[in-house]
Amino acid sequence: MRILLWHVHGSWTHAFVQGGHDYVVPGPPDGIGLAGRPWRAEEVHLSEVDPESVDVAVVQRVEELSQVPAGIPVVYLEHNTPRAPAEEHPLADWDGVLVHVTHFNDLMWNCGSTRTVVIEHGVVDPGPLYTGELARAASVINEPVRRGRIVGADLLPRFAPIDVFGMGTEQIPGGRGDHDLDSLHRELARCRVYVHPARWTSLGLSLLEAMHIGMPVVALASTEAVRVVSADVGAISTNVEELVGATRELIADPALAKEKGQRAREFALAHHGLDAFLRNWDVLLKEVIG
Repeated sequence: MRILLWHVHGSWTHAFVQGGHDYVVPGPPDGIGLAGRPWRAEEVHLSEVDPESVDVAVVQRVEELSQVPAGIPVVYLEHNTPRAPAEEHPLADWDGVLVHVTHFNDLMWNCGSTRTVVIEHGVVDPGPLYTGELARAASVINEPVRRGRIVGADLLPRFAPIDVFGMGTEQIPGGRGDHDLDSLHRELARCRVYVHPARWTSLGLSLLEAMHIGMPVVALASTEAVRVVSADVGAISTNVEELVGATRELIADPALAKEKGQRAREFALAHHGLDAFLRNWDVLLKEVIG
């Protein structure tokens, strides 16, 4: 297949373009192109795309719908949770296919008569990198100041000492800044436990990557995290003090942290591996193409 898609969510796209198809990514002024990512994809000017040469488009923002050249079948991918359970999706009662990345999102968005499909995240396995040599926690949050309570940025000081990676983290205590994916994984793997403090976001790919690395994880019991995190792999609760206590216990006990991290990796490989993710997308896209 030859697939047109915009670079919107870098970690998701990194997994998606592993599928062995031909990928066409609009560059400026219609998109950000590959933005330096080493993907096997072609960066193009959208005006130069021949509709006859593209089989299907994966659209991730409403404004992209009008940019898809006429005649190309479209699938809409929704990454986000609604602001409230009754919120109507912008594509409610649309005659196309809308893909959610979690069952929680599918449950909460009001999509009317639009057909919805859930294709859960898959992650490119970074390998069992975990060493846990640093007796501290780690988290990955992009733009914590702007996003604030939604991503649980206000809770981070309670988990100190904690290193926080991601765009815009230079503005907060413990912020380590943005890293390329490989160096991020190496730095995360040195920390003893991963903390996922998000109150209301879609399932974070950084959480799944941490589990693939072999980190034990501590998470708020909100949105889709309840289907991923259990006591076997770390701790999950809406009681922040319980999570802080679990984090301290894991930091104090490297053997326990390693054991739970190994279980986290096993779960992530079984439930959020790349093969099933790519296979499910192939099935849907072939159906849409007809």
